Amino acid sequence: MSADNPLYQRHLSSAREATEQQSQDLLEHPSYRLAFADNDFLMQDELRHVRLQLEYLKPQLILEQHQVKATVVVFGSARFVSRQQAELLVTQAQDQLALAPADAQLQQQLKTAERQLKNSCYYEAAAEFSRLVTEHSQSCPETALMIISGGGPGIMEAANKGAYETGGQSIGLNIVLPHEQKPNPYITPEFCFRFHYFAIRKMHFLQRARALVAFPGGFGTLDELFETLTLLQTGKANTVPVILYDKNFWSRLINFDLLVEEGLIKAEDMQLIQFVDTPEQAWQAICHCYQL
Repeated sequence: MSADNPLYQRHLSSAREATEQQSQDLLEHPSYRLAFADNDFLMQDELRHVRLQLEYLKPQLILEQHQVKATVVVFGSARFVSRQQAELLVTQAQDQLALAPADAQLQQQLKTAERQLKNSCYYEAAAEFSRLVTEHSQSCPETALMIISGGGPGIMEAANKGAYETGGQSIGLNIVLPHEQKPNPYITPEFCFRFHYFAIRKMHFLQRARALVAFPGGFGTLDELFETLTLLQTGKANTVPVILYDKNFWSRLINFDLLVEEGLIKAEDMQLIQFVDTPEQAWQAICHCYQL
């Protein structure tokens, strides 16, 4: 067939188009993706160890680059709110209940708001403690300590907020949860990290920790507290002050004396824990430990 034949020309054109399409299909095929840019590949069970390593390395390298060497960990309930917000909740609940005084749901709503107002003292205390730590770090950079929290609301928000309002930096270690966690707005952007694995997140909490301050909280707070105490008790981590805020709350929640009486822990294990009732006491406990 002559090269000038229209049918031949159409045949060549169709062949070229087919070849180009095949090339394009190859470029778009999953096997052609760069391994580190292939999410389907990286999310395989066989790659879990790689994901664990990457999740550890990203914050590690960033913190090293910024020469973050010492931190103070602040734990506590994600459900506490500031006094200002709590007062607003009480006012709103009172106004709604005034319109329907017999409504049991509105009565309970007011009780919940009043409890939030009572517990807002912990939010304010966490923010004040963070301010004390950050003020020291700004005036004494050679012994600087950076606040680190879980990155979410409640006590975590208060801790980051205290540093932010003092003009300092702080770290937030967020975690992927079934109900998506939103980072609080007071975290220093460079140090707003997100984790999938609790284990790696816990490593970063403790790796640079010079103290841990636990405010009242639920399962998450207790998990972090007892994991830290176990690591200290067994010598798997360097001894640091573990400070429990509000002795009355913690004594009601956990019968530490019973653990000693029953021989479940040694009496000297209680030396791992310090109880305080004010932000100033918490900060002084750290200062005393490190002669600041």
